Amino acid sequence: MSFLSGLEAFVRASEPLAMHTWFQLGGPAEYFAEPRNVDELVAVIRRAREEDLAVHLLGRGTNLLIRDEGVPGVVITLSDPTFRKVEVAGNAITAGAGVRLGRVVTTAVHGGLAGLEGLVAIPGTFGGAVFGNAGAHGDDIGQWVAQVTVLTDGCEILQRDRDELVFDYRYSSLDDPVILAGRLELEEEDPRELSRRMQKHWIVRKARQPMGHESSGCIFRNPPGLHAGELIDRAGLKGTRIGGAVVSMRHANFIIAEPECTSQDVLRLIDLIRTQVEQRLEVELEQEIDVW
Repeated sequence: MSFLSGLEAFVRASEPLAMHTWFQLGGPAEYFAEPRNVDELVAVIRRAREEDLAVHLLGRGTNLLIRDEGVPGVVITLSDPTFRKVEVAGNAITAGAGVRLGRVVTTAVHGGLAGLEGLVAIPGTFGGAVFGNAGAHGDDIGQWVAQVTVLTDGCEILQRDRDELVFDYRYSSLDDPVILAGRLELEEEDPRELSRRMQKHWIVRKARQPMGHESSGCIFRNPPGLHAGELIDRAGLKGTRIGGAVVSMRHANFIIAEPECTSQDVLRLIDLIRTQVEQRLEVELEQEIDVW
């Protein structure tokens, strides 16, 4: 039996992944799945295990670089509306893992729920934001998480309550194969004031980041008490180029992929930045972007 047998309605072979990432680089997925419900999600994960294939969960590809040779195994995206629902009840908001984080933020703000407005300009999905504890302006999403619905290794649906979870800088203790949804408990506040704050955060963040170019989120994590972009700038690396990959002149913790760029160019530039910052400033940078 082939891997695709019985799964053809929502699984494709040799799917180009560049179109699914912000960098718009990299090769194809061996198999690419867009399940329409939890049953199909479970079916493709079980088939992958039977075939001893790796499974990768893809959100919006905002913090991801795909290697030029592509990704072996199965890449799954929760893009179906089943996984993109958002509901507000009292001071709580529940969202599916596949919904854009920005939609969750604006839904909360318009509902008079405070706490997320500083995250408005962060791209990516809600599930990815919870998994990586996305944050900005000194706040992060983890502080508001009350419960997370997951699919376990045994393909059971379970709720992980707050007291089971640990959140730290760009980290969560969530290690189940799939996050399905999450519930946040927020604080009630005047929607008009929240909207003003949200707009301010949006303007400030967008003014500091490269626009109109193929790039991803930040390449490196901020070391304790420091900013990776400032360190890269101090090392004199703004504008540094390898092939079609260039360190952004606007924000040094971003790499721009020009038309001729390859994923290998980006990887070589990441290694160069890390080496130069360590040699010149004696600070070791930790990579934040994922590489498949």
